[in-house]
Amino acid sequence: MAGHVGSASGGLAVLGPVTHVILRVAAGLLFMPHGAQKLFGWFGGHGPVELFSLMGLAGVLEFFGGLLIVAGLFTRPVALLLSLQMVAAHFMAHQPQGGLPIANGGELALLYAVVFAYLFAHGGGAASVDARLAGRRDG
Repeated sequence: MAGHVGSASGGLAVLGPVTHVILRVAAGLLFMPHGAQKLFGWFGGHGPVELFSLMGLAGVLEFFGGLLIVAGLFTRPVALLLSLQMVAAHFMAHQPQGGLPIANGGELALLYAVVFAYLFAHGGGAASVDARLAGRRDG
């Protein structure tokens, strides 16, 4: 019986790298339109905003940071920056509207903060430009 449990968990272990990549790519693709709204006025956005403003900086981080996350390039530093941006967005834009994220609309910002914190801690995963570059350095 113990062999069955081990083989079952071993079979599920292969899903870890796959779901890591799915999480990274999906988060980046879902994050990019927030920046596109600000920078280009796409997707019903109110942009373009002034590039050298807080909203302009947010747009650049969201669009181009999301693109880097999708590619898995500079994943750790970009993910750290994006996670901190989302925490700041929560406290600057959402928290003043009420204490609980469900009431102030801040749950998406906090969810992105957690996802990007995960990517900061774990990197881009096997199917990333970062992993490819690391493989070239090792080889």
